[in-house]
Amino acid sequence: MAAPVPIAVATDEPLLSYLDDATGEHTHLTATQLGAWAARSAGLLRDGCGLRPGDRVAVLLPPHWRTAAVLLGAWSVGLTVSFRPRALAGLPVLEPGADRPYDAVFVTPERLDDWLEDVPDGTHRYLVGTGPGPLDEVPTGWLDWSAEVLRHRADPPDYTAVDPAGPATPDGTSFGAWRRLAAEVAGQLDLRAGDRLLVDAAEHEQPLKWLLAPLAAGASIVVHANGDRTRPAVHPAAGRVTRVL
Repeated sequence: MAAPVPIAVATDEPLLSYLDDATGEHTHLTATQLGAWAARSAGLLRDGCGLRPGDRVAVLLPPHWRTAAVLLGAWSVGLTVSFRPRALAGLPVLEPGADRPYDAVFVTPERLDDWLEDVPDGTHRYLVGTGPGPLDEVPTGWLDWSAEVLRHRADPPDYTAVDPAGPATPDGTSFGAWRRLAAEVAGQLDLRAGDRLLVDAAEHEQPLKWLLAPLAAGASIVVHANGDRTRPAVHPAAGRVTRVL
């Protein structure tokens, strides 16, 4: 996860696109731009929150470009990430340390207000909006990620290399193991360098499929949210699509 991944996309072409039919948002990020957001997120966690390799963060976010920045930023500084998909809301979390506060928590306003959700406690707590702009309201005890992350540099500082044997997830799966698994899933999806993968955000919450596997293959990603699932089609703003998930 934290190790470099193959990038077979031209530097001026989108590596990650986010298209939302509900809000009309069309965000296209090149590898450089996504890397800048991940670097800001890493700076927020390491320098802003004072977190170090092995510290724990909980992520309750949907497929989105901001989610990619949060995840890649956290993994790039060796943090252990508990990813919790919306589909598991209301179910007990069976992972080591789930009964203790996390060092940082990231959640959408919708999931924070959902009575089914058991949002974990955390030392640092961030709301991450899925709309095109900043949040209108932020409850007491929380911070707006989109505002706080801009306090940090877009170029990565001199971080210590992440240990491939370190735990990337609370079950103890290492960074190296996740990297190998991402490559295996990319093979199962027949993803190749230069492919452009269209992903239905409502169908594929797990970042292994919509984020890590395409990056491991050197493919670019189009996340399509709130589309008409009764009439699935390639989004006109997606550009050249070679694979559909």
